Amino acid sequence: MTDAAENYAGVYDRSVGFGARPALLLIDFAHAYYDESCPLFAGEGAVTALAAALKLRAAARAAGIPVILTRVGLHPSGIDAGRFYEKAAPLEAFLPGRATAEFAGGLVPEADELVISKQYPSAFFGTSLASTLTAMGCDSVILTGLTTSGCVRASCVDAMSHGFRTLVVREACGDRHAGPHEANLFDMNAKYADVIDMDACLAEFAKLGGGVSVSA
Repeated sequence: MTDAAENYAGVYDRSVGFGARPALLLIDFAHAYYDESCPLFAGEGAVTALAAALKLRAAARAAGIPVILTRVGLHPSGIDAGRFYEKAAPLEAFLPGRATAEFAGGLVPEADELVISKQYPSAFFGTSLASTLTAMGCDSVILTGLTTSGCVRASCVDAMSHGFRTLVVREACGDRHAGPHEANLFDMNAKYADVIDMDACLAEFAKLGGGVSVSA
């Protein structure tokens, strides 16, 4: 039996590349994923993803690239998350007043950074994100966040579906288990986006910023 890479070779191996005007998305870096008492706790994968995303954010800001953060914000009943709330019990971590719903330590939105509040996995579903990116003149999105198999993947598919060149930074995404993390990176890279490493992303930011760089 061939392995996945060999099986997909020559079938799903195109690259979309970077756009001329990207935006950097930090998806759902919430305290829930860092609290060991929370069912959503994602361990070391969440820690390393946030560290990488913060470095990318600094580089993006230095290069004048828009930074957009997402958070999950629910009605006290969870009704605005519909069947998603019904299916995924840990979403209770995002009810109003829960400390687990706040941004993770070290991530404080800057005054010029857009914060998108969402109720479903995708950063695009039921939000103004697509029209805002279009109004800003952005032709591409670079995705980081939690979790790889959940909200990152959902946002990836919708970004592509809305016509944006879509890139996912491997080191800046995390999940509670390596299996779903790697499988979804593989699948996104095959069908919806370019999965890139952090060095390639930082180099592109430096180029777009006229040589300004932030070390990885």
